[in-house]
This record gives sequence, C-alpha cells and structure tokens, in this order.
Amino acid sequence: MGGRVLSVASECVPLVKTGGLADVVGALPEALAAKGWEMRVLLPAYRSLRAGAEGWPVVWEEGDLWGGQGRVLAGEVGGISVLLLDAPHLYDREGGPYAGPQGEFPDNAIRFAALSWIAARIAREGLAGWKPDMLHAHDWQAGLAPAYLAYYGAGGVKSVMTIHNIAFQGWAPGHMLGILRLPAHAFHPEALEYYGGISSLKAGLMTADWITTVSPSYAAELMRPEFGMGLEGVLAARGRVVSGILNGVDTTIWNPAREEPGFGPKTMAGKAAARARLCQEFGLEVPGPLAIVISRLTDQKGVDLLPAVIPDFILGGGGLIVLGSGEPGMEAAMRNLAARFPGRVAVRIGYDEALSHRLFSGADAVLVPSRFEPCGLTQMYGLRYGALPVVSQVGGLADTVIGASPATLAAGAATGVTFHPVDAMAFGQALERLQALYRQPKLWAKLRANAMAHPVGWEASAAAYAGLYERLAG
Repeated sequence: MGGRVLSVASECVPLVKTGGLADVVGALPEALAAKGWEMRVLLPAYRSLRAGAEGWPVVWEEGDLWGGQGRVLAGEVGGISVLLLDAPHLYDREGGPYAGPQGEFPDNAIRFAALSWIAARIAREGLAGWKPDMLHAHDWQAGLAPAYLAYYGAGGVKSVMTIHNIAFQGWAPGHMLGILRLPAHAFHPEALEYYGGISSLKAGLMTADWITTVSPSYAAELMRPEFGMGLEGVLAARGRVVSGILNGVDTTIWNPAREEPGFGPKTMAGKAAARARLCQEFGLEVPGPLAIVISRLTDQKGVDLLPAVIPDFILGGGGLIVLGSGEPGMEAAMRNLAARFPGRVAVRIGYDEALSHRLFSGADAVLVPSRFEPCGLTQMYGLRYGALPVVSQVGGLADTVIGASPATLAAGAATGVTFHPVDAMAFGQALERLQALYRQPKLWAKLRANAMAHPVGWEASAAAYAGLYERLAG
C-alpha cells in the first residue's frame, strides 16, 4: 500500500541530537521508504540549523505563532526530507533544544506547542502537492499535535504517538490551557487535566489514534505504577491501542567490518587487535574480560551500582572503561573508581562518537544495568560488535538480549547475560557469570557468534510501523 507520513519531533540525526530519540527519528524515513511510505520530518529551526537552511523554499507561513511569525522551510539533509519551522522568537537561541546557559527555557511549553500546532495544520491542510495520510508524533515535544488534530479537526489524517521515554512529560500549569489553544471543556482527568496542570504527553496519549512505545516489554511495563510515572492509568485505559515496536540501529554506520581494524563473525582477529589497541590507548592490562560502559551517568542507567560491583570484577581479572557524562556525583564516583584501580579502570567524561566505535570494537562486554530502559541502543551495538551485553531484565533490554541460562546455553541461543532485580547483588552475580563464561573459550566464541548474528537493523521494525500505518489508514 504505502502513503505519506508527517513525522514531528524535537530532534533528528544528523541535524540535532541529545539522545536516542534523534537516532530513531533520523532512521525511520529511509527504513519506511523501502516499505512504500514517504516520510517528511518537521523540526524546529534551532539557531544551529538556520544557516544550513539558507535558500530553502518557504512552503508554509503562519502569521500568529505565539508572539511572532513562523514559516516552514523545505529541504533535504542526508537523504531525509526535512521541514524546518523557522520562528526566531521561539528557536533562535543560544544553547540546545531545551535549555540555554541559564538552564531550561521557561517557555518550552509554548515553543513545542507551536511545533505541534504547525504539524497539525500541515497534516490537516497539506502542503502544495503533498498531504500526509498519517501524523507521527514523538515524545512530549510533539504531544499536542494529535490533540490539535482531535480538537480542531483531523482532515482525514490518523495520528500515532510514540513514547521514547515516559519520564519526560511536558508539564505546564493549568492556567495555560487557553494560551496553549486547548479547549476548556477538555480540562478534566479523562482528557487533558493532569494533577491540576497540563501534560503535553498525556494530551497526545489521550487523543492519538494509536500509541507505540519503543519496545514490547516497555509497553507492558508502562501500565504498572513502578514504570508508568503517573501515566500508567492512561495507558492501561487505552491498552487496546498500545503496542511496542523495537527500535533498530543503523547497520551501515555501526558495522564492525568497516572499523579499523575491521572484523566479522568469521574473522575475529581484528577484534583481538582492537582490544590490544584499546588497552594501550588507556594504559590498561586486563587478563580477564574487558567491559565498557557508554552511558549518561544517571540513576536511571544504574551507573550508581558500579562502585559496589566493580572491585570484585577487578579481583576476578576484569577491566572497565567508562565513557559518559551526567550527574556530578556520578562523574566523581567514576573518577574515584579509576583512581582506586589504575591499570584496570579508565574513565573519559564526555561523549566521543569515534571513541565509542573503538570501545565497542575492542570490548569483550558492555554493561547496561538500567533501572528502566524504553529500548536502548547500547546493547544492540554490543551485539553487533560481539561485546556481550550484561543487562538488567527491563524494557528493550529484556526484548533484545537472550540471557545465558542452562536452557539457553543448551539450546545454543544465548547472546549475553541478564539479571533481575536491579540491585548490586544481582548485578554482581551477573558479572561473576560473565567471567565464568569468559573462562570457557569455545562457549565464549559461540555466545559471541550468536550475538553478532542477532538482527538489530530496522527491517523488522520498519515492517511493523508500515503495517500499523496501513491498518490505520485503511
């Protein structure tokens, strides 16, 4: 069948990225094109994007966009059809998408309401020669787009709302209802009202024709209070239109055969060479498994468990390299680990894409002890590169990694190590299992081959999205 989709989001690779949301929004257009769906991506024209859009044609003009004019520019970047909402009074600012030097922008509710307003208008009315069949809204920043369609007329367009991380909900005080162009009659708990205020994410969840999350397990978890962050009742009530579709990774960019040195499932010498180079780069001597952590350094990611479990892992012969940034206390704890175990633990605060490729190439294992994980891409990169994932059994981690147990080892199916609950005892036991597997070279080689053969690309996910669009459009 196929058709047209307007995707609306706050970030998209290769234009602007703060997290995994950008990777997904950037990967979907190409993945869906193979299924006959033409996708255009609507983004705010942040200061960092305006120069690159110089000379792009104006395809939409809006006279009254919360205190100033707006216009939509159309162009192509990296094979993606991009629509940029150019509204300098809202987006031409120093800093990132959500915050500047003084912290979070106080008018974020309005800034992303404007993005959603334009998305809904384009979806309803179409551009010259192009009208979408589907509006696909991503996270709270686009949550009001399905709501504006529902309250101002959908024009035959269906809407899909995807939750990438329910922890971020786009809250605004209740007195802003009229300012956000939302109807007073909908300000009650069964519609827009959320603990006395407004959540743009809840608005999207209440009004979208379908809701997806970025993994099947996360979809189920979100209906429980320990994961739903206050929105579990909304999702349970709408359960019939909620489904989980796993993210994929870009297997062209994340391809061990293209690294230096390159390697693959049948040519693993390059991985051994990459490991040796990595140890030399960081001044490490590691007789056992070399593990990596590439993560935001936050409680959500379970990084606070590392100081409790790494000493025994080091005692058993392991080594660790941490790459990431986040909470100051967590950064200090990682530096402290490196100071306690010189030659076995190294830490690099910040993010470095080239270094992350070298880390996956040289590592034996990647540790992802998240307390909740909507999907997670890190464990998928680990699978692809034969760095066995050690993961907590939550969300997308549970959906992508087959833990080594007597049954899965007997079936020859294991691809990593899983643990539950998410605490230091279970995590420590998982690291002991990892070391026991590492001491059995034939079994380790089998696990690594399984991991590298596991499909992590977009093919199955794109087919699932295309199937969903077709059901809704039909």
